[in-house]
Amino acid sequence: MNKKLATALSGSAVLVLVLSGCGDDDEKKVNDWAKKVCDQVQPQVKKIVDANTSIQKEATDQSKADVVQKTDSTAFQQMSDAYKAMANGVANSGTPPVKDGQKTQDDAVAELNGIATSYANLKKRVDGLDAKDQAAFADGLKGIAAELDKLSKSGNDALTKLQSGELGKAMKNQKSCQRTEPPAPATS
Repeated sequence: MNKKLATALSGSAVLVLVLSGCGDDDEKKVNDWAKKVCDQVQPQVKKIVDANTSIQKEATDQSKADVVQKTDSTAFQQMSDAYKAMANGVANSGTPPVKDGQKTQDDAVAELNGIATSYANLKKRVDGLDAKDQAAFADGLKGIAAELDKLSKSGNDALTKLQSGELGKAMKNQKSCQRTEPPAPATS
């Protein structure tokens, strides 16, 4: 049961890594914008990876329900906060200096805020599970794992557009948006 939760969370990390994959005056403006975004997003990516890692450490059949509940609740809150901070980072970086920049920015901010809300809702759901009833808790986790799976597969069109074309090239050139390999999943 907890392995499904860890697998779904690993999928949500992919969404985070998508965002973090992150000579003329126009090019300089795009690079400056990308640096501003990447510098604000990178610390949030680390928080999300760390939250995923904490969940994976508890994702064993031997873990006690109350420990899993507390770990998941804390991690979901951290993820929600991190996605909200990423949305604020993108919003506060100004309009991307590209065609349809305002729409691209608005869509990405809305998508990141939506993901933040989804994780906040998952936190509420895990907090509401009865950790004293192992069977009910396991069933509740299955439902949460299913939601996580949907969340990890949900459309990330706005984020993809944000890092495509000129913006994507500029983001990939920023040190703070260089991809790093996530830690290997914890094993039991």
